[in-house]
Amino acid sequence: MNDTASRQLVLVTGGASGIGRGIAELLERTGTCVIPVDLQPSGHRYGVELDITDEGAVMAAVSEIEDRHGPVTGLVNAAGILGKVHPPERLRLSDWERELRVDLTGTFIMARAAGTLMAGRGAGAIVNIASIAATSSAPTLAYSAAKAGVVSLTQSLARSWGRSGVRVNAVSPGFTRTPALAAGIAAGVLSATNMEEPTALGRLLEVGEIAEAVAWLLSPKSSGVTGINLPVDAGYLCGVTWAGYQS
Repeated sequence: MNDTASRQLVLVTGGASGIGRGIAELLERTGTCVIPVDLQPSGHRYGVELDITDEGAVMAAVSEIEDRHGPVTGLVNAAGILGKVHPPERLRLSDWERELRVDLTGTFIMARAAGTLMAGRGAGAIVNIASIAATSSAPTLAYSAAKAGVVSLTQSLARSWGRSGVRVNAVSPGFTRTPALAAGIAAGVLSATNMEEPTALGRLLEVGEIAEAVAWLLSPKSSGVTGINLPVDAGYLCGVTWAGYQS
């Protein structure tokens, strides 16, 4: 067992890029030992390449991580995929199933693997990355459905493990400046103006703002908080309905 054993140890899925990477980097700056888990190489010294939809591989990886680094104290489920924007009649069932498999089932597999161990030790915190699409409407049918499932799963896991000392919460980001968002704008699928205009703050989110919310939910500062879905959306949800009114 190495020097990481005496510190907080947090697994971050999707930690090689985007919001997951931003979360991992912020947590490391606060002194947390972070292990990025991703299908792609992260370049991190403790990084683990893993398919979160493979239950056997996940169980083996979590066990190996604990053997090498000590007990996992936190988990951030940030891994996910966003498929193409298609109307219902054009959405392939294989694409629907793939998105649900990664975004929802993968979240459950990781949460169960790490959360069961945390519950056995009587302490831990899990943060699942959902989306504002989980509680609203979007042309991303499979993604939105999967993220709605993540919110519901979060509440159920919070109640299931609460008496065992494990807190489970969700963060729902709004439109956030990531490479994926930039690619969507460049491809003409997304409009920066249309994403910014409805928000109360009149802007997009930065990755660091999502990371700060996650760090708080992992920390003892939120010790009384479990089962919530926290939108970090620059006020998009509270502002979008104003578009129908003359200012």
